[in-house]
Amino acid sequence: MSTLTRSDSEWRELLTPEQYRVTREKGTERPFTGKYYNCRKRGIYACVCCGQHLFSSSAKYDSGSGWPSFWEPIDPENLGTDSDFSLGMRREEVHCSACGAHMGHVFPDGPEPTGLRYCINSVALDFRPAEDG
Repeated sequence: MSTLTRSDSEWRELLTPEQYRVTREKGTERPFTGKYYNCRKRGIYACVCCGQHLFSSSAKYDSGSGWPSFWEPIDPENLGTDSDFSLGMRREEVHCSACGAHMGHVFPDGPEPTGLRYCINSVALDFRPAEDG
């Protein structure tokens, strides 16, 4: 359950139209178009809506899917999941636990040690580079 709540109009003021579409309306960006899918810099990926830290670059890998992919979150408590039956299939939607923002989906086909692939929309993330580069 999210702890940060804002009105629809507040979210629209804070976010770009694309950020709003993806994070508040459960949209997705086209594969291979997001600014972070090929990012190799060290740092933290935070929720674009509230700033909660979600993923470390040390857990990022190239899944070939066209979206930033991670094998684990910084803290499992920072994410929530819901069943998503859109597109005629069952998937696990991933959202920020602090504000409820839609991030993407998690799949059981990732690398060890978790076997998970968090497939996340770049537009839902705010990258914060490590201080040492």
